[in-house]
Amino acid sequence: MFPAEKIPLVLSHIKNYQDSSQEAAEKNDDFELSATSTEKVKTKELYDNTALRWVRTEPSSLSDFTARPAVIEMCEPIAGLQILDLGCGEGYCSRELRQRGAKKVHGIDLSQKMIAAAQAQEAKEPLGISYEANCATDLSQLADDETDLVVAVFLFNYLTVEQTKQCMSEVLRVLRPGGRFIFSVPHPALPYMGQKNPPFYFQVDQNNYFSGRDNLFPGRIWKRDGSWLDVQLVHKTFQDYFESLQSAGFSTLPVLKELHVTPEHLQLDAEFFSPIVDLPLHVAFEIIK
Repeated sequence: MFPAEKIPLVLSHIKNYQDSSQEAAEKNDDFELSATSTEKVKTKELYDNTALRWVRTEPSSLSDFTARPAVIEMCEPIAGLQILDLGCGEGYCSRELRQRGAKKVHGIDLSQKMIAAAQAQEAKEPLGISYEANCATDLSQLADDETDLVVAVFLFNYLTVEQTKQCMSEVLRVLRPGGRFIFSVPHPALPYMGQKNPPFYFQVDQNNYFSGRDNLFPGRIWKRDGSWLDVQLVHKTFQDYFESLQSAGFSTLPVLKELHVTPEHLQLDAEFFSPIVDLPLHVAFEIIK
């Protein structure tokens, strides 16, 4: 709950930000068109083309504030662990995990350009992290029962239901008994609840939460500096994620956290975070082998 005396201020920020966002959208004819065009771009191509725009050494995009810190905290205790980072991108989370004391971190991403960016960061500031360009649905290069923790931050929103099941089966295989699997995805309900404005949206067909399974929807996520990043969503329901874990062979119930804007976010930058107050942005899962 927000203190009563702050509610008018928050509402004022929301109105001002929505007004400015709408004005920007009206002045920029390609606001939606360029987002729609990403629907025809394959995931690998999208990230090969935009890899350098993702490189950062500190939080910049919305989910760097509203999702990744919470996911990293769920990973604790990290010290001494052997960790696999699936869909590692340019290594942002891999570096944080290593800096928090992980014994070994290995990152895998489909995009060769993302891996090149991660390796460039490693060469610049060596942390002992290894990276490879590969597909998360086939981890045959990794041995059984060798990993303490598998992390997948916004990987599964790029996979179909069947690919998600394949990936989770591989995760179960490489995890040691008692090992943990922690992953985050955009909240399945979010695309059907919010306006198509900054700082985060997916452009979905209305009223197809169930029939839209496995459909690819383009989206955008904004940085605090006003720039944005194109993203994608292969839509899945909550049921799809639970059934995929069960199909893979996980036999325990996952811990689930719905992630959203907090009072601390508003205190940091009310103008940026206010438009999405009280919306379910992301979901983080944790399950034990």
